[in-house]
Amino acid sequence: MPSRRLLLLAVAGALAALLAPLPAPAQGSAPAAPAVWLANSYRGGVPLKDYWVSEKYDGVRGFWDGRTLRTRGGETIHAPAWFTQGWPSTPLDGELWAGRGRFGQAQSTVRQQQPQDAAWRSLVFMVFDLPAHGGPFDERLPALQETVARIAQPWVRAVPQQRVADDAQLQALLRRTVRAGGEGLMLHRGSAPYRSGRSDDLLKVKTHDDAEARVVAHLPGQGRHAGVLGALLVETPEGRRFKLGTGFTDAERRAPPSIGSWVTYRYRGTHEGRLPRFASYLRVREDFTPSAPAQAQAATR
Repeated sequence: MPSRRLLLLAVAGALAALLAPLPAPAQGSAPAAPAVWLANSYRGGVPLKDYWVSEKYDGVRGFWDGRTLRTRGGETIHAPAWFTQGWPSTPLDGELWAGRGRFGQAQSTVRQQQPQDAAWRSLVFMVFDLPAHGGPFDERLPALQETVARIAQPWVRAVPQQRVADDAQLQALLRRTVRAGGEGLMLHRGSAPYRSGRSDDLLKVKTHDDAEARVVAHLPGQGRHAGVLGALLVETPEGRRFKLGTGFTDAERRAPPSIGSWVTYRYRGTHEGRLPRFASYLRVREDFTPSAPAQAQAATR
């Protein structure tokens, strides 16, 4: 009977669908980036009595999601098994730090696909927050210190926090930190919950401004830089283009950052067109991922 044959065909098709292998995950799909808290720049006039102050560590952002250590952009960090052994199932946010003035060492170690124990033994995970705690920073701080104490590993440390009375005391601490080789300071508002994105509840205090831009082109040098890099043409995440012509070593001019890579630059304020003033190349930024709105805006150019 035709109706019986149709029923048998339908049943056979359903069984085939159930027994068919699941499709393989899409190759090259980008991992989801953790929803990390990002800092605005300190500009003065902030009620400092409301904030905790700590050193800003010049390392690579590390986010422990309870199972895996990842970069700010979501890529897996291939740390040795011993490095994260015994870590809690709750998230930890911090900085993988090799010491003052050793950003390059930290970055090259974190980038390793096959981790080298000797290199990783020079890194410290400086934990500065508990993203899933739910309470304000005033409550997260003692919980963080207790969590780190339970981990009981010398390469996992809670970031020391202190209070300052006013801007003069903050600037004095900043000068001492920078003279000792530090990058700057961070301010955490004590009453603030952990949140994703930027806000004035988290502020960075530095002697200069810095930001990231993508390399668009290599511009040839002239005069004593003939035959090597003269400047990088770069583009900000918002789509603004400008030249970076200073801050490079001779070796970097001979082998400049690749086109498409992200670099960090220093600057002092902006022009009316919001382009940076006195911009100077600082280094390649391997772990930088622009926010989704900025990516979409830049992609329309």
